[in-house]
Amino acid sequence: MRIRRILPVRQRRMIGPWCFLDRYGPLSFTHEKPMDVAPHPHIGLQTVSWLLSGEIIHHDSLGTEALLRPGQLGVMTAGRGIAHTEETPVENTGRLNGVQLWVALPDAHRNGPPAFGHHPTPPVLEEPGVLVHVILGDWMGRHSDGAAYSPMVGAELTVHPGLSTALPLRPEYEHALVVLSGDAAFEGQSLQPDTLYYLGAHRGEMQLSTRAGAQVLLIGGAPFGETILMWWNFVARSQEEIAAARADWEQHVRFEDVRAYHGARLRAPQLIGRPITR
Repeated sequence: MRIRRILPVRQRRMIGPWCFLDRYGPLSFTHEKPMDVAPHPHIGLQTVSWLLSGEIIHHDSLGTEALLRPGQLGVMTAGRGIAHTEETPVENTGRLNGVQLWVALPDAHRNGPPAFGHHPTPPVLEEPGVLVHVILGDWMGRHSDGAAYSPMVGAELTVHPGLSTALPLRPEYEHALVVLSGDAAFEGQSLQPDTLYYLGAHRGEMQLSTRAGAQVLLIGGAPFGETILMWWNFVARSQEEIAAARADWEQHVRFEDVRAYHGARLRAPQLIGRPITR
């Protein structure tokens, strides 16, 4: 399955607390199993799963099983350590299209207990020309049920064909847009799909328009006031933390097994060089 890495990129490492964005699909299949991510560990972050079509089944070392469908939020808080898997279920629609994002946990919460939340009905609101799903955080008076530990917003915007819409932004946040499908323009500038468009901060409004209709992902938040290090599946503050997490995974310490998965777990890569610093 082809993955497009949209964040981090050379020009931009974070958008508020958002530190990672992978895009996959749209994909059609018959007997294949396009998603089969074996057990792997996380620390210091939240994973946010959002589907446009298809299904994913999540299992983790807490014993959680959750079947995610389009428009449903899956948010896993790794805290001090969790392992999980993501798979295409046996019974499926033969389609897969979605995003996975990571949120860096602030220092006060990054060593807390792991948790998983499955939220089948995130808030939805209708504004002139657009349908909004509030994925995480809050926007325009609607609050997601997903656990949020920093001021942030994540939302899917479905802009109706042939229309233009003006939407409010929090000036104290920095924001970015990604076109997921269709055609969209921001204040008259045409946007390419699967490309991160950084809007910066100090904006109180944005204008979106489309000819044939579009789905657009909005992410934003207060600038993250902490320096993070990212390596493999870990978000930490020091190389020593990352080395310790890697050693614990390889030695079967800290991270419990994902018992629902039938197969070997992922091995950690060699720790060579320096992790990516924001």
